[in-house]
Amino acid sequence: MPSSKKTANGGGSIRKKTVMKNGKAYTYWEARVTVSADPMTGKQRQRSITGKTQQEVAQKLRQLTAEIDNGTYREPSKMTVGEWLDTWQEQYLNDLKPLTKEMYATAVRIHLKPAFGMKKLDTLLPIDIQQFYNSLMQGEKPLSAKTIKNIHGIFHRALQQALDLGYLRNNPANPCRLPRVEKPIIHTLDDVSTKKFLKAIQGHRFENLFLVTLFTGLREGEVLGLKWDCVDFTNGSLLVGRQLQRKRDGSSQYYLISPKSGKFRKVVLAPFVLDILHRQRAEQEIWKRIAGKSWMDTGLVFTDELGDNLTPETVYKNFKKIAIEIGCESLHFHSLRHSYAVAALQSGDDIKTVQENLGHYTAAFTLDVYGHVTDKMRQDSADRMQKYIDILHDE
Repeated sequence: MPSSKKTANGGGSIRKKTVMKNGKAYTYWEARVTVSADPMTGKQRQRSITGKTQQEVAQKLRQLTAEIDNGTYREPSKMTVGEWLDTWQEQYLNDLKPLTKEMYATAVRIHLKPAFGMKKLDTLLPIDIQQFYNSLMQGEKPLSAKTIKNIHGIFHRALQQALDLGYLRNNPANPCRLPRVEKPIIHTLDDVSTKKFLKAIQGHRFENLFLVTLFTGLREGEVLGLKWDCVDFTNGSLLVGRQLQRKRDGSSQYYLISPKSGKFRKVVLAPFVLDILHRQRAEQEIWKRIAGKSWMDTGLVFTDELGDNLTPETVYKNFKKIAIEIGCESLHFHSLRHSYAVAALQSGDDIKTVQENLGHYTAAFTLDVYGHVTDKMRQDSADRMQKYIDILHDE
């Protein structure tokens, strides 16, 4: 007969039990406690707690009864991490853009499910996740700190949803330490290289495209997805609300999606940029007449001679060739956007205006990206103040 001891608060009884396994006796302690009642039948639901010692079981029992009394108790989940990730993707990511949703699915398939798929969701510990992140930095093909941070962001979001639904008591990804992400070096056109660039693109098939990007700061997908119905020639502005992206199904098809912020933003144009857009529309009208019935009416501002969208690969190759020709091999197409931001800040635009024109979520993010520019501006301001002080002293 197993020995037993009634707990002091009547929350359950602790029994010492011995079982035979492969001819060998194993002894452990067990407590059973009522955790709830079936609302339909009134039948009590009990939970078993086991441990190597009576003291261990007593401690677990006290904790469990306290959770029952204060209403924080949750039934243990039989769901695995893999099962939850599948449910989470199916039910809670429908608001994501297709490309983002595909990125999440890739991280789950390649990294998260192989590491945690068979583990019970409610047994997942912070150390399990930390060891996983550490392993991604090691091996023959270590992942970059930015990639690990992205994986963590996806996993943390999935676990937070499980916490919100009561499947977890806390988010085990919270205490994890991530590798430091080094800021990438920003390459821009300075005054000298800008003059070289403007000269090099004269007469180029993408001259208008390059100029609009350089003097508006649009992202590559935004300028390639810009449509004429978003250009206001009367008020000299344009609305940025679409990005051109390629489908990830292996095809060569493209589609338009909303930008990162999910909102349209208004960009007021310099007269020079407005003239470029007038010129682009006139050139496109000529192409349209020549193409005749072969013309594709996509409504895009920047197209090929048949009206179809330009591909990022083609635009990048042409830009890169020019960058090399002017001795700026480190430049990328995105450098035009960076160059616009730097020029705007150095010309005296306030950070809020630059942030809104770039479509950044916050001014703090803009400051973080272009902090090196504002640091120089502050130093220039201090130098000007010193010159003013010197003048006062000389009088």
